[in-house]
Amino acid sequence: MAKESADQKEVVERVMHEYKHGELESGSGKPVKSRKQAVAIALNEAGASNRNSPQKNRENLRQTKKKEREGATAKQQKEGRH
Repeated sequence: MAKESADQKEVVERVMHEYKHGELESGSGKPVKSRKQAVAIALNEAGASNRNSPQKNRENLRQTKKKEREGATAKQQKEGRH
């Protein structure tokens, strides 16, 4: 990762925390087993992926922050904040 914002760091930390506790799911709803896949998901949600354009990265970060505000992350749902 090049230069990260504070928001991006928070997202990466949250996603990796979910992975560590077995709460992270792929798009199909199956639990993520691979650390490599968890890192890819974290970078994508944080808008820091090398595979996406800067515009798409900004959109991904905006969507992720919205998901966090609405309480739709796995961690928040497990804690009953939905």
